[in-house]
Amino acid sequence: MSLKAFHLIFVTSLTLLSLSFSGWAFANGKILFGISGIVAAILVVIYGIYFLKKLKKISYL
Repeated sequence: MSLKAFHLIFVTSLTLLSLSFSGWAFANGKILFGISGIVAAILVVIYGIYFLKKLKKISYL
């Protein structure tokens, strides 16, 4: 597995984890934690886009 494929899996799973955490936090009335989970998900997606643009010449295998 290449570094690019690992990052794609890592960014996807971390985004889903952050959004799940924020959903849990909002359901339990923790507004600040919910907002921080959404911010973390946005930052992880931005990082993923930056990383994929940086390594666009490298294959996924």
